[in-house]
Amino acid sequence: MNIFRLCGDLSHLAAIIILLLKIWKTRSCAGISGKSQALFALVFCTRYLDLFFSFVSLYNTTMKVIYICCSIGTCYLIFMKFKPTYDTNHDTFRVEFLLGPCVIFALIFNHSLTVTEILWTFSIYLEAGAILPQLFMMSKTGEAETITSHYLFMLGAYRALYILNWVYRFYTESFFDPIAVIAGCVQTVLYCDFFYLYVTKVLKGKSLVLPC
Repeated sequence: MNIFRLCGDLSHLAAIIILLLKIWKTRSCAGISGKSQALFALVFCTRYLDLFFSFVSLYNTTMKVIYICCSIGTCYLIFMKFKPTYDTNHDTFRVEFLLGPCVIFALIFNHSLTVTEILWTFSIYLEAGAILPQLFMMSKTGEAETITSHYLFMLGAYRALYILNWVYRFYTESFFDPIAVIAGCVQTVLYCDFFYLYVTKVLKGKSLVLPC
């Protein structure tokens, strides 16, 4: 465990907590893509199957359980408890165009042809694009609430910090996982425009309105 990995995990956890608090306090999931949250839940459930047969550390296990429970809990709030506030009219991203390629890539580009390894690889590819429905929804509405912007920023920061973690591990441990690194870089690139708008708008107290 290095500082970049720890900060990345904490940023990821902060993003999840911000989103849950936003939904619970406002009693609304307006502006939140249920499709993105469902994809993230699928990511965690397919990635952390090793919880049933492998133990790395108490920290590792605790974080995995938190991610799974929180992602499923978020989906419950969106699709059940606060379903009347869910904006289905704008959450229209075609997730099949994302799921299909991820399945194909996982079957072709993986470390080994075992069920758990293929599912882990699938989760890596899927996480890279899981935020697309949320970004697509924002592009259709043309804006995002400040609290939603904080959530997205922390989510992007988590992935950026993980890139630094991989650089650190490459130089200190000679560790390099091309699947995780390439997918992580793609995921970070998807946030670049949002990072710029966040710094130039939200941090200056302005509302995040997407340019026409």
